[in-house]
Amino acid sequence: MTDHRDLSFTAASTLARLEREGPVRLTLLAAAEGVAQPSMTQLVQRLERQDLVMRVDDAVDGRVTLIAVTDAGREVLAARRRSRDARLADLMTGLPDDDQRALAEAMRVVAPLVRRMLTGTAKSAQPAQPAQPAQPALQPERPDTGSNR
Repeated sequence: MTDHRDLSFTAASTLARLEREGPVRLTLLAAAEGVAQPSMTQLVQRLERQDLVMRVDDAVDGRVTLIAVTDAGREVLAARRRSRDARLADLMTGLPDDDQRALAEAMRVVAPLVRRMLTGTAKSAQPAQPAQPAQPALQPERPDTGSNR
């Protein structure tokens, strides 16, 4: 098996998206990952050679080919997550107790937001703004013409 520790961020992100969302057309995968289609084509070909993704027929439209993560791709993602989690746990053990508690509280608040962002269910792309006192809207004076237009 190939060593996948040097998997690029884009490759890992692509695998994770396929794991999370299931098989998808290459063009949609490229758009979702924010890369050009030729770049995604090259990435998918590399991942295919490493047995991390495969092409499958679309059950709805037999003319369409979808990109899907393989079991080996899932294993690579799981190993990367375990490695990341272990590294993070090591780093956190070096923090003072107060910092660990503050970080835990921050994660309690931010984790649902990150989940919504990743699943695309965020209600608004705009961050919440602090409340401002209501001020009357200034409107230019217009002569009354008797019309509602």
